[in-house]
Amino acid sequence: MWLVVGAPGLPAAGRRLARSAGALCRWCSQASQRDTIFALSSGRGKCGVAVIRTSGPSSGLALLRLTGTKKLPLARSVALHRISDPESSEMLDRGLVLWFPGPGSFTGEDVAEFHVHGGPAVVSGVLTALGSLPRLRLAEPGEFTKRAFQNGKLDLTEAEGLGDLIHAETEGQRRQALRQMDGDLGRLYRHWSDALTKALTHIEAYIDFSEDDNIEEGVLSQVEATVQILEKELRAHLQDGRRGERLRDGVHVVIAGPTNAGKSSLLNHLCQKPAAIVSPVAGTTRDVVEAALNIGGFPVVLSDTAGLRDTDDTVEKEGVSRARERVRSADLLLVVLDAAEMAQQPGQLVSTLQGILPPDQPDGAPPSLLVLNKSDLLGGQGRAELLGACSQQGLPPTCLLSCRTGDGLPSFLNTFREQLSHMCGDPLLASPSPTQARHRLSLTKCLEALGRFAQHRHLDLALAAEDLRQARRLLGQLTGQVGAEEILTLIFRDFCIGK
Repeated sequence: MWLVVGAPGLPAAGRRLARSAGALCRWCSQASQRDTIFALSSGRGKCGVAVIRTSGPSSGLALLRLTGTKKLPLARSVALHRISDPESSEMLDRGLVLWFPGPGSFTGEDVAEFHVHGGPAVVSGVLTALGSLPRLRLAEPGEFTKRAFQNGKLDLTEAEGLGDLIHAETEGQRRQALRQMDGDLGRLYRHWSDALTKALTHIEAYIDFSEDDNIEEGVLSQVEATVQILEKELRAHLQDGRRGERLRDGVHVVIAGPTNAGKSSLLNHLCQKPAAIVSPVAGTTRDVVEAALNIGGFPVVLSDTAGLRDTDDTVEKEGVSRARERVRSADLLLVVLDAAEMAQQPGQLVSTLQGILPPDQPDGAPPSLLVLNKSDLLGGQGRAELLGACSQQGLPPTCLLSCRTGDGLPSFLNTFREQLSHMCGDPLLASPSPTQARHRLSLTKCLEALGRFAQHRHLDLALAAEDLRQARRLLGQLTGQVGAEEILTLIFRDFCIGK
């Protein structure tokens, strides 16, 4: 069969099937020659139980050699065994072993697991014993997940979701990662890819057979309708306010305002530790001080910045410049002002705020919360009048608080959480969002290709078909149906070694 793959008489479909079958045979041959990998899959350090995992064709042999038995345990069942060095027969530990024959395993290959006591000496002894066996080697970072992807157990978005789940630090991140690992994002992208495949098939059939009158009328109209629907869905998917990326990487929140307004005090309250120096001397903060926080289940990268003012001090001037740059790139601004000063000049609120917000931003100024600190210096009437002035002037959501006494901080935190919830949304509701920059880049290029299709549709159908082919290729890169080795390397390098 394989000798006639290139024969002119063989139909195109037959040639494609032969090539696919040949590729499958080559892959099976390569899989049988693969090294078996092993690694510590649980966390490092002293612990009650450590999990050491192998994957590959020699996993069964490794299990037999370390347990000293002649028969593999029942699949997916736990068995208690002595675990010994295969060369010296010295007992290393007594632990549980599990056997997962491929393809019914995480990687799709034969997998063995050793659950041993988590002391460093025990773990080191078992790893050394595995390394002494032929065709076994220590796994590279992310190699178990990479093999699962290569064996069709996960698509690329699911693998990314697994990596995000491992690194998740907040409830929002965990929920989004679980949804992506469950395949919601991949199914959406495959649905679009399938729609493009069908449209491309129709337009290529029209190019090849339209002169024979074998093509139904309206085929091109159906293709156009499909592309228009897909364009609309892609555009809506991209216009999500970067919710998925913000939830994955953290919302960049910048504390900005004039000197001595209490910015560093607010940072210390939110961090619940003295992260920044607080002093009555104006201009104490010269550089950007960052802290990663969990605010109501949402990840936040909080930056305290130098007070914004004109200065002749070279170092402070650089700090102000960096503060301005952070303000321009912020997802959310916490504008901190001195409530006592603003109460004396409420008409200056708007101009003061405008002096802090970045001018002439293409997408407009980032959303902001107005924080009026030092409320303990005002009486009850002064506070009410100041809040009334803020309301009348149409300022952003305003919080009146005192970092010295803590008054007003719970209300501020509630407002802060609501703003973060609005920006990140609930990852379990509505359509899944792009979670990485590569998703947004590929989808943007795909949208551009679909736009070119509309231009070429009435000029050259061959060019229009190539536009659809390129759009489909870009969608395929998202799930790994079409991929490049450098993309895979970037994705899997962030995994831990045992995953």
